[in-house]
Amino acid sequence: MMNSRKTWLVTGASKGLGLTLTKKLLAQGYNVAATSRTVDALREAVQENTANFLPLAVNIVDEADVAKAIDKAVEHFGSIDVVVNNAGYGLIGGLEELTDEEARINFDVNVFGSLNVIRKALPYLRAQKNGHIFNISSIGGFSGGFPAFGIYCATKFAVHGFTESLYHEAKPFGINVSLVMPGYFRTSFLEGGSIVKPKNEIEAYQNVRAVQDAHLQDINTNQPGDPEKAADVMIAVANQSDPALHLFLGADAYKAANDKIELVQKDMEEFKLLATNTAFAD
Repeated sequence: MMNSRKTWLVTGASKGLGLTLTKKLLAQGYNVAATSRTVDALREAVQENTANFLPLAVNIVDEADVAKAIDKAVEHFGSIDVVVNNAGYGLIGGLEELTDEEARINFDVNVFGSLNVIRKALPYLRAQKNGHIFNISSIGGFSGGFPAFGIYCATKFAVHGFTESLYHEAKPFGINVSLVMPGYFRTSFLEGGSIVKPKNEIEAYQNVRAVQDAHLQDINTNQPGDPEKAADVMIAVANQSDPALHLFLGADAYKAANDKIELVQKDMEEFKLLATNTAFAD
């Protein structure tokens, strides 16, 4: 290895939380293999040309391309220790508005892209009997009560589900797994290529348009979360010997999570007598 510090693999590193994390890691002397769709975009965003930075162009939905990038990172640095599945994008639109194609592409990137990375990184982590995988979900992957975000939330609920399984599957090999559920952080997530609107909007969905407009016009650039502090939390968690699985990030994420937990408990209690009286009679 080029130095004794951990080697991180960060996907979707040319913008948002991935970019902030990459820059912070490099500043602290970690090795970073960072991926984006083009190397030029990465170099321009990161503005670093040091020996501990390896920019990689990767098509996250192409399993062979992902495998090539991970092999290259291991060859370059000697190992990978921390994997951050950060690549993804937001999709806005009501369930009736979004086409099958629009929904499937969001799943391809947000869900199957991360699975490609996990599938190709695990053989290395298992062989070295240690490592850490961070899957970046969203508070929308725990609490789905957001009109206009149904498909995006569904992709993040999927990330939540497979990450909980991965936590148990990877544990015997000494591999830690963290499910990261951020609230609103002031990144480029709500602009440019990071957020996609439906091609065919249906006028009747005023509640969907209201949430869509609020996110694109009011919430964007006014998010309460500082991405620098989010990156600090992730680095701190990566240095723990036995970190917890669930990592909610931000006071807003904590509030939304607690609201969801209270709602579920209320609903369970309301139907408890009816819903638990379903076993065969003795």
